[in-house]
Order: sequence, then structure tokens, then C-alpha cells
Amino acid sequence: MRNVRTVLLASMGVLLAALPASSHHSFASEFDDTKVVTFTAVITKVDWVNPHAYFYLESKDQSGQVVTWSMESFPPGLLSKAGLTRNMMKVGDTVTIEAYAAKDGTKTHGWAHKIHLSDGRVILISREPVGPAEGPYK
Repeated sequence: MRNVRTVLLASMGVLLAALPASSHHSFASEFDDTKVVTFTAVITKVDWVNPHAYFYLESKDQSGQVVTWSMESFPPGLLSKAGLTRNMMKVGDTVTIEAYAAKDGTKTHGWAHKIHLSDGRVILISREPVGPAEGPYK
């Protein structure tokens, strides 16, 4: 019986080791904190999930075409600490977003930095950037 248990445990270990490992990307590998985009948009979806919350928005570009944006952010717990709760961003609300642009040039994806809610509240999600000579953040 002891050998069966050992074989089962070893087999489970091999199977677990074969599962894909999830890795976390660094902010700097995906977003550029020197390129801030600001736009006003309507919220179409909010994914309040770990490891990152996502906000989906629609805005109009200069020619009047609808542009769909996806904004990545911190996990829900950190957003709550920053003052943003699940009930503050509802589908259909109009918000102004300040976001860090994606490094890969994707024009409709970014990291939500500051959110101006329709009721006038401003939620600063991540720290303000400063010049490169002073380091990336205050």
C-alpha cells in the first residue's frame, strides 16, 4: 500500500508540473509611462477580476468613428484602496480616462492611470510619472 501511495503522489507531482505556469508581466514591458492618452468614453463593460481589472469603453475619434478601448488596471483590492469601488463604474456611464499607452503601438489598449467620473470625482489609480532624470515615479 505504501508503494501505491508513493507512485500516486509522484504521478500527481509530474502532472502538476506539466500544467502551464502563469507568469506576470511587468508594467514597463507592456506600457509606456511617458505616453499618456486622454479621452472621454462610455463604459461598455467592467471586468472586476484578478489579477487585473479591465474596463471596456467606446469613444469617438476625430472623424466620428466609434473606437473600442480596453483598459487594464490593478486588481480589485488595490483599486478599492485607491478609492474606486465596483459600483462606481457602471455600463453606460461616461468617464474621462487618462491612460498609459501600450508599447506595442496598439491604439486601443492601455493602463488606466486616472479616471474622471461623471459625478466629478477623480480617482488616481497609479502614481504620477515624472521625468526620466528623476526616475519613473514620484
